[in-house]
Amino acid sequence: MNKRKIINDPVYGFITITSDLLFDLVEHPFFQRLRRIKQLGLADLVYPGALHTRFHHALGAMHLMTLTLQTLKDKGHQISDQEQEAAQAAILLHDLGHGPFSHVLESVLMPGVAHEAITLVLMKHLNRQMNHRLTMAIQMFEGTYRRRFFHQMISSQLDMDRMDYLNRDSFYTGVVEGSIGADRLIKMFELSQDELVVEEKALLSIESFLHARRLMYWQVYLHKTLLCAQAMLTQLMRRARKLSMEGAVLFATPAFSKFLSQEYSLKDFEENTDLLEAFNALDDNDVWASVKAWVGYDDPVLSRLSRDLLNRNLYKIAFFDSEPNQDVLNVLKTELLEQGIEKELLEYFLVSGVTTNSAYENRRDPIRVKMKTGELLDIADASDVPTIEALTKIVRKYYVCWTKPVSLRGS
Repeated sequence: MNKRKIINDPVYGFITITSDLLFDLVEHPFFQRLRRIKQLGLADLVYPGALHTRFHHALGAMHLMTLTLQTLKDKGHQISDQEQEAAQAAILLHDLGHGPFSHVLESVLMPGVAHEAITLVLMKHLNRQMNHRLTMAIQMFEGTYRRRFFHQMISSQLDMDRMDYLNRDSFYTGVVEGSIGADRLIKMFELSQDELVVEEKALLSIESFLHARRLMYWQVYLHKTLLCAQAMLTQLMRRARKLSMEGAVLFATPAFSKFLSQEYSLKDFEENTDLLEAFNALDDNDVWASVKAWVGYDDPVLSRLSRDLLNRNLYKIAFFDSEPNQDVLNVLKTELLEQGIEKELLEYFLVSGVTTNSAYENRRDPIRVKMKTGELLDIADASDVPTIEALTKIVRKYYVCWTKPVSLRGS
C-alpha cells in the first residue's frame, strides 16, 4: 500500500506524509478524532468561517516542522532520518489530549488534568501499539531528548504549534492582522549550542510575529462575544455535572456520560485503558447532541442555558481595569432576582473573571537572536523597537458576564 500521501491544505498548499509511520499515525482513531474537534471551539459564533479542526492544525504544524528541519539540514546541521521522523510525529500528535471544545471544557470535565498530560498518556499508549516506534518522539515531546532544540520546535514561543495556529486561525477567521510569514521565519532559524535561535536579519519578522500574536488574542481568542459564549458553555456543563453526580439521568452518549458523572485523575488515565478509549470517543458532537436534548430537560438552569447557547442568545459583558467591586455585582444580582432567577442559582447567570494577554514571555522562555558577531541576545535586547519590551508586559482585563435582558448602565 502506498503510504506516501499528499494532502491539499488551503493554507500551505500541498502537505506531504513522508513516512509509513506518519501515515499510520494519521490513520489511527486517536488522530482521526481530531477531525471532530474544532480548533477554535465556539469562535464560529463570532467568525462564521472558524470551522477548522485540530486535525487541520496538527497536519499544518507537521508541515512546518518538515520545512524547519530541512532548513537546518541545509545550513549544515546533522539531523538523522530517525530524528526527523520523531520530530514530525511528536508535533503531529501534540494535541491528542484535547477534549471537546479544546480549552473551554478542560477545567470542567477533567479538573486538575491538563490536556498535555493526557496527550503524553495517549502517545505512550500508541507507542506500545506500534512496537515502540514513538520512543524518541515522546522524549522530544517531554523535553528529555539529548538535543534540546527538538523540544523547542514542539513547545516554545517560536514553535510549530504557534506558527501554524496563528496562520490558520487568521486564515479561517479572516482576521488578516494575525497572518505571519512562516516561510520567511523558518528560513531564519539557526542552531547555537544546541538551542533553536534566529538570525539577526529575522528581527523584523519576529517583531511582526509577536505583534500578530498579540492582535489575534484580543481580536479572536479573547473576543468579548467569545468570552460570553465560553462562560455560558462552562456554566452549562457545571450544572450538567452537578445534576449528574446527584443522580439525575441526563441524555448523553456513553462516553460523555462517563465524564459527566465521575471525576478522574491523571493516574486513572494512565492505568485504565477503557478510560482512554472513552476519552477517544468524546468530541464536540457528543456535547452538542446533549445540549440539544437538554433544552427539554425539566431543570430550569440546564434548559435555559442550553436553549440560549443553541440560539446564540449570549450573555452580556462589561470590562473593568481592576477587579469589579461588590456594588457593580450587587446591581446585577438585584436585577437578576427581579427577573425571577432564584438566589441560589445566580452563580450560573452571573459570572466574573479575568483574562490576560502577554505576547512575549521573555522570563519563562526567551527568544534568542544570534547576532552577526556570534553573540546571543534576547529579542527585546537585540531589537531597537521599543514595543518589543512593551509586549513582555502582561495585560489584564477583568470582566463580568450576565444573562439578558438585564443591563448595566454605562456598559
